[in-house]
Amino acid sequence: MDAQPVVVPTEHRTATSESTARTLGWEVAERLELERPSWLQRLRPGRREVVAAAVGVGAFLALFLVSCWLAGNPFSATQRAPSAIVEAHGWTGTNHWAVLWWVVLIAAVLEFLDAAAGMGYGTAITPLLLLLGFDPIQIVPAVMIQQGIAGLLGAYLHREFGNVEWRLRPMSESVRLWLIIAGAGVLAVVFSVTTVYGLLKVAKVWINLYVAVLVVGMGVVSMVNWRRRSAYRPRRMAFYGALAAFNKGVGGGGYGPVVTVGGLMSGVPAKSMMAVTAISEGTVCAVSVAVWLAMLSQGVVIDFILLPSMLLGSMIAAVAAPYATRVFPERAWRLVVPIYCLLLAAYSFWKVIPGVLGELGL
Repeated sequence: MDAQPVVVPTEHRTATSESTARTLGWEVAERLELERPSWLQRLRPGRREVVAAAVGVGAFLALFLVSCWLAGNPFSATQRAPSAIVEAHGWTGTNHWAVLWWVVLIAAVLEFLDAAAGMGYGTAITPLLLLLGFDPIQIVPAVMIQQGIAGLLGAYLHREFGNVEWRLRPMSESVRLWLIIAGAGVLAVVFSVTTVYGLLKVAKVWINLYVAVLVVGMGVVSMVNWRRRSAYRPRRMAFYGALAAFNKGVGGGGYGPVVTVGGLMSGVPAKSMMAVTAISEGTVCAVSVAVWLAMLSQGVVIDFILLPSMLLGSMIAAVAAPYATRVFPERAWRLVVPIYCLLLAAYSFWKVIPGVLGELGL
């Protein structure tokens, strides 16, 4: 976007000790709410928003067509996993597949919630699809690819819809936060995988319990403080970024809740924090997918049968969610995010408690 002078509201001028002319990245959202104070005014799209939505849908459509080709197992490393769903449809040992419309619906709902509130897709959809009879090698690759695509496209849409500004020269705080979270996350993932699994060998049920307890704590703290805007403390995000990536490495979930809620507790406005979470998680997932695909030459196999359904479900939801972030006021999102965080924590406890009771012999 072209550089424009910004006026930061008085209550936000303590967010940084530097001049208010410095680009934080979230002035654009504050300015939009000042210029269009009602949600009905923010609901009306302009030419820029229409073009951005068309680009988003077009990108997802193109990637959906690529995923249809991949679902047909065009390479030796792509093979049909003999899951319960595959056996029920008679697809074992074949290249047959189909769009599963109930997966499309699940993906659409969870992607909308994830993109709008900054959390929940991987945490919710992975155990649900396992329960419905899919194999991990069908779920995990599809989730990682979908989250990488949705996160990076979401960062673009959040900018075009006026929720955040990404500026490299001079570097905005939104870009700085992205780099802090990503840098700390890479180190934390390496540590979590090598230490927890390689050295301590902690049972996964206890790891999942830890993640659930942590998400509850984050949700409660943010719920208590939802009315109050904290002073901006960017250094905290190195800790939250590392903690979130540690969770991702040891348990596969708990990334979005920690980063998003941690950002609110560090003084970042909710709308812009959801955009930062999107680009951070999208970057992490994209790098993970690239490394993982490089391992295919070493005998690793993959099944893309779920990818078309997930991308089709995300096509509209991933575009609509950043627009919903734009439309509803900042104050509403500061309440919605902790409530959704607590709901995710309740879901996590519901999934993990039977395993904990089994470990304790109860």
